[in-house]
Amino acid sequence: MKRLERIFVALNAWALIIMLSAMTLVIGANITFRYLTGHSVPWADEAARYLMIWLTFTGAGLILRNGGHVAITNLQDALPASGQKFLRAAIVVGLLIFFGFMVHVGLQYAQRMQLQLTPALRIPFIYVYAAMPIGFGLLIIHLLIIARLFITAGTYKRSDDAGAKVNSLPGGPIG
Repeated sequence: MKRLERIFVALNAWALIIMLSAMTLVIGANITFRYLTGHSVPWADEAARYLMIWLTFTGAGLILRNGGHVAITNLQDALPASGQKFLRAAIVVGLLIFFGFMVHVGLQYAQRMQLQLTPALRIPFIYVYAAMPIGFGLLIIHLLIIARLFITAGTYKRSDDAGAKVNSLPGGPIG
């Protein structure tokens, strides 16, 4: 199971690296062409914008598992250990419900936009708006992977590098 988790995290990370690299190349090429020829690539801004949308949604799960989202822990810190576990379990359940709802809303929105084309690239908007349900689906998977350790200990041992220390972040990785 840990091997599958490492593969999943690595694939998610490599997808982000590829998207960020593509965005950098598109913007860099556009700047180069603008200064050398005086003309911009007409689709560069649009491609960079859509890559940024995909980066945001597909990267949120990796940020979640590493405790990078904002957390306010005053209530959790004021509770006894059993109350903290209950609160963290409620947070996980609430997040799963919200993420599931957002997958549903994202699918509906993407389907509504499937016949419209982007102005410059002329691709169906469904490919742009598919980032939302896919990103929230990835959030669900990442949350389910770390939920048990987050609820029981409030910490999460990173599995993407074997020798990592246990992260003891304020509020844990999702709190």
